[in-house]
Amino acid sequence: MRVAVLTDIHANSEAFAACLAHAHERGVDRLALLGDFVGYGADAEAVVDEVMRHARAGAIVIKGNHDEAIEGKASYFNEQAQAALDWARATLSEEQKRFLAALPLRVDEPPICFVHASAAAPERWNYIDSPGAALRSLQATEAAYTFCGHVHDQVLYFETTQQRMSAFVPTPGTAIPVREGRRWLAIAGSVGQPRDRNPAAAYALFDSGRREITFHRVPYDHHAAAEKIRRAGLPHGLAYRVETGI
Repeated sequence: MRVAVLTDIHANSEAFAACLAHAHERGVDRLALLGDFVGYGADAEAVVDEVMRHARAGAIVIKGNHDEAIEGKASYFNEQAQAALDWARATLSEEQKRFLAALPLRVDEPPICFVHASAAAPERWNYIDSPGAALRSLQATEAAYTFCGHVHDQVLYFETTQQRMSAFVPTPGTAIPVREGRRWLAIAGSVGQPRDRNPAAAYALFDSGRREITFHRVPYDHHAAAEKIRRAGLPHGLAYRVETGI
């Protein structure tokens, strides 16, 4: 089974389409879509429509904090993020809003756990930004493999022989052996808004038969996505971030 893990799409339909095409070219069997389908970008309606289509076809779909915020304003978002969420609320249909509201925060399919943020209290939207945070997430599940998003960088954490966690920054396109003798937590990176000075979309591919994870970066027309943000009247800083990856 080859599972493509896509997360933090952020209303960027160009990036989403590019990653889906890239994954299907590599023979993906199933999709895991780990939340934040809205926010920052200008294509919330199109992205959520595509997510709903894949959910009907059997994809794993998880709620992110931006998706939850569609139900009501959250005070922790900055002005730019709030503007994009307001745009999403105005453009999404009632059916789409109900779909987002009903999504689970976590799905366990042994030996894998799928979650947007941390598996430890996922409703708190804690970031996996250190080995300690990765360990707390792993301790909240029995899974050998945990896949998440929320942090927009690609990182692989693994359990050491001392039962501690160590971080590894992957090279895109290089398969990494992930044997079940230890436990792993993979942050797939952001499809729609990478923040590592590289605008190429990011996702991960897990081959459960070969026990390998490959992190990918996919070039796409990020200028078109940025122009949509400007035409929608959203803050120009959101367009600049899509264009530059910062």
